[in-house]
Amino acid sequence: MYYSDEIIEQVRAANPVVDVIGQYVQLQKKGANYFGLCPFHNEKSPSFSVSPSKQMYYCFGCGAGGNVLTFIMEYENYTFQEAVKTLADRAGIALPEEEYTPERQKEKDLRTQLMTMHKDAAVFYVHSLKRPEGAPGLAYLRKRGISDEMIRSFGLGYAGSRPDTLYRYLKQKGYSDEILRESGLVTFREKGVTDKFWNRVMFPIMDANSRVIGFGGRVMGSGEPKYLNSPETRIFDKSRNLYGLNAARRSREKYMLVCEGYMDVITLHQYGFTNAVASLGTAFTSQHGMLLKRYTDEVILTFDSDDAGQKAAIRAIPVLKEAGLKIRVLNMSPHKDPDEFLRALGPEEYRKRIEKAENSFLFEIRVLKKDYDFSDPEDKAAFFNETARRIAGFSNEIERNTYAEAVSSLYGISYNVLKEQISIIGNQGPLRTAAEENTRPKSSVKKLRSAEYGLKEAEKLILTDICTDPALFAKISKILASDDFSEGLGRETADIVFKQLEAGKPDPAKVLDHFIDTDQYREVSELFASSYADTLSEEEHAQALKEAVLRVRNQSLDRKINVCTDPNELMELLREKKELADIRPDFLS
Repeated sequence: MYYSDEIIEQVRAANPVVDVIGQYVQLQKKGANYFGLCPFHNEKSPSFSVSPSKQMYYCFGCGAGGNVLTFIMEYENYTFQEAVKTLADRAGIALPEEEYTPERQKEKDLRTQLMTMHKDAAVFYVHSLKRPEGAPGLAYLRKRGISDEMIRSFGLGYAGSRPDTLYRYLKQKGYSDEILRESGLVTFREKGVTDKFWNRVMFPIMDANSRVIGFGGRVMGSGEPKYLNSPETRIFDKSRNLYGLNAARRSREKYMLVCEGYMDVITLHQYGFTNAVASLGTAFTSQHGMLLKRYTDEVILTFDSDDAGQKAAIRAIPVLKEAGLKIRVLNMSPHKDPDEFLRALGPEEYRKRIEKAENSFLFEIRVLKKDYDFSDPEDKAAFFNETARRIAGFSNEIERNTYAEAVSSLYGISYNVLKEQISIIGNQGPLRTAAEENTRPKSSVKKLRSAEYGLKEAEKLILTDICTDPALFAKISKILASDDFSEGLGRETADIVFKQLEAGKPDPAKVLDHFIDTDQYREVSELFASSYADTLSEEEHAQALKEAVLRVRNQSLDRKINVCTDPNELMELLREKKELADIRPDFLS
């Protein structure tokens, strides 16, 4: 659905960002802004800032940022259209009727029907579990120790022993064979139509918003396959969904427990570990990693302790790391899986194991060691060479040193010998210890002046300040134009802001509306979130802004000089650069 700029602005204006976010996050006023614990990553000290003047939020810890619309999109995992509708309903604003092309209307109707059908199927399976024919399923769940509360909470059900009961039920509900073919719930063959699932305990698969999008079924008896999942459909993508996430995303734990199967998730939730999720019978994908990253910064793998489980963990680790997650691995020995462990030793012991969960790299090295015979000198040397090669792959020197120390201690090799081998493999000279690194913190002003600060930070400071204090724009615009900003997102954003200021008033939250559909709103919101305002004195802040303005203009002139081929234009650019060097130090006063 396309909503006009006027409608979007009306919805956004009717939903003050502090009021909306305050319903999700406990906020406290600090100066001109409000602060709280970030809902997008776990933290102990509040770094999540909400600005009433800019109608924006920004987390200085994880970089999440945007306006009230993007907050609802991120927190609720909604589309832009869903977020607009949610906030419109909150404010009592009637949205215009959605207009679709015939093709889009057909696709929308199909998805809506599939969602409704899956909900109907879930209700059917729940009722079947309660009837006499559901006795085998209920007996199985009782045997596994699943409580009535968990059966209700996860919507567990039963597919009867007849292979066409769901099909007949859905036909009675008015669903056509055409839509049933799309659902993945039934199979059409020359001999007739059969249900995809029968004689199975049913596990509804829900998206992050608790909408049923598929099913998993555990066969009763010795049939194969033991577990069967829905095929992928227009509403179900295994690589983009996790079982139990709809409940786990509301947990306030600082980590997610990632399991292998439905029963592990349900058992963990039953024992109070409501932050457990599982993949849907497929290997972990980058999409799974990004999905988890929305809700946590740390994952603890709780895969089976057998060889198959360890191999699955080894495969998952690099994928999840690529998403920026910290990974640890839980040791459940001597028990195989969470279900077996919890029933034998209880939740307190499990929590102790969580606290002692192993660093993912050291887990990989421990698994690697199983392939080498330490009684054979050649094998032992090969193990340490492979370990050194893996440690050399870390780009951060402190990490390399730390892991070298850990491996040295765990496996009885000289730290200096291992460190030297890492240096040779990495071809980066002798490694220094963490203590040899210069770790003295720089002041914010020194950081601003350092090469590390960079152009982006200077541009961010300028945009933040002119939006906070529009009176600065008249002075800064005498030196800077929007085309002095970096090409790409920085310049595009500056151009919108400068036009707003020329018209009278900046509106950073409205700027974000231009980028919501491009997945760039986080980068844009960062441009309005300087971290220096609360760490510098007024005098230091003024000096920082002056240096930022000069930096941006200087680099803009340098870019133009480097590509200039016209002698007269080049002379003019050089003159402007000299004038900039001679500018009065109080040019912003």
